[in-house]
Amino acid sequence: MTDNNVYQNPLITRYASKEMASNFSDKKRFGLWRKLWIALAESEMELGLNITREQIDEMKKYADDINFETAEKYERQVRHDVMAHVHAFGDQAKSAMPIIHLGATSCYVDCNSELMILFDALEIIKIKLVNVMDKLAAFALKYKDVPTLGFTHLQPAQLTTVGKRATLWLQDLSMDYENLVNLQSQFRLRGVKGTTGTQASFMELFGGDEKKVKELERKVVKKLGYDKVYGVTGQTYPRKFDYNVLCILSQIAQSAYKFSNDIRILQNMKEIEEPFEKTQIGSSAMAYKRNPMRSERIGSLARFVISLPVNSAITAGTQWFERTLDDSANRRIVNAQAFLALDGILNIYMNVSENLVVYEKVIEKHIAAELPFMATENIMMECVKAGGNRQELHERIRVLSMEAGKNVKENGRENNLIELIKADKTFAAVHNKLEDIIDAKRFIGRAPSQTVEFLENEIGPILGENKKYLGRKGDVKI
Repeated sequence: MTDNNVYQNPLITRYASKEMASNFSDKKRFGLWRKLWIALAESEMELGLNITREQIDEMKKYADDINFETAEKYERQVRHDVMAHVHAFGDQAKSAMPIIHLGATSCYVDCNSELMILFDALEIIKIKLVNVMDKLAAFALKYKDVPTLGFTHLQPAQLTTVGKRATLWLQDLSMDYENLVNLQSQFRLRGVKGTTGTQASFMELFGGDEKKVKELERKVVKKLGYDKVYGVTGQTYPRKFDYNVLCILSQIAQSAYKFSNDIRILQNMKEIEEPFEKTQIGSSAMAYKRNPMRSERIGSLARFVISLPVNSAITAGTQWFERTLDDSANRRIVNAQAFLALDGILNIYMNVSENLVVYEKVIEKHIAAELPFMATENIMMECVKAGGNRQELHERIRVLSMEAGKNVKENGRENNLIELIKADKTFAAVHNKLEDIIDAKRFIGRAPSQTVEFLENEIGPILGENKKYLGRKGDVKI
């Protein structure tokens, strides 16, 4: 039941998936704390410390049975979240209470669990990213041969194709994918490092035996399912890692933002539309409107995500010596919300890219309005081949082009340059070839083959690597 008397985070209530919201939940975080405590105690036992199998078994018994209310009660008393959960866990696993958190600092559970949560969140993002790519690839292939006006400076330029334009969106996403996978390949846990990263407390526990202390860290990390740790840390894992993560999220948001802006412009031109449901209302006052609300929402959330790396950069730059606590409250907000927002973006991006509507007749109309000007060079060259004077032809085309331009801009009529050329004897040599000369497909260059080659050579391998994840649908809650 929603409590309508308090603020509800719209990232949870409106945009992010349950999957991503659960990834940052207290249940997952504190569950990981208990797994970390169990892995530590079990490894310490295996290396000879006075810890019994019964204590380990009792801890495992309550690993997923978190007594949240008890932990909250303790935290109000001790003002320390980790110690509150140590006591709450100990209330359940009573025999293990003396050895829970043995030798560890709070950041043993806090930092390692945070890293594992970030790792899982990156995987969720990767899966949704490749699903967007899969849908755009299908769209690009379907429309690879459909000519459309290209735009530079938002002014009509040489033709491209609808499918080729989609490869530009895909190119951005493939770069993002490469950066994300590279970051994942460098992932590591903080490990078992002690209060200031020196492992002094564990050296004390194991009587100065460095081999056992190193083996303790290896064992713990392996039990958690990982194999790499930072070689050195202070009290926390390097906060620059958070910055690196948010930079990746920002890059994906940038790509989505560009896509959403292109779709909004194309929808204004009535060439391509995002999905619009039968009962959807575009405007409370103007009933006829079909506003691109999904694309606008992508842009709105993307702006938020793009703004966040600078926050993490400041946090990383203000970590005095081995650590300062002014990162804690900030990171609780920034890390989670960055992922929740990007998750919402990718949910919408999947939905839009899978359901784009292309109006080919409108596209043809827009091409017809501009192509005569673009075709003048071709017309002139054909006339030269037939024996015409290039300079005379150039001047005559210039004059007719100005007349046609005036007809469009001042009189609000259709571009009549071709009709003017047909009526001018200077161009008699091509009068029976004009329709062929101005065929739009003669002006798209290698766009179709570029599209196919790009999809096969660059996108295909990515989709092949992630085949088992494909087929997801974008869920737009509201």
